[in-house]
Amino acid sequence: MTIEELKNSNKEILTPGDIATILNCNPNVIRHQAKEDVKALGFPCAKIGTRLKIPRVGFINWYEGKTGR
Repeated sequence: MTIEELKNSNKEILTPGDIATILNCNPNVIRHQAKEDVKALGFPCAKIGTRLKIPRVGFINWYEGKTGR
């Protein structure tokens, strides 16, 4: 998925698999970092058990350098 596809998507919540290509990394790297320290990811997200939920709009704003979580 590209950032443009993400902007045009109707998905409200993203998964590590959705954003891994944009960040040019393996989704497991994102999951591992969330397990260690979810705040260190830098973008808005919520860890629910072993699941990581990422709000689409919040991630896009973070990716584009807009302030606010």
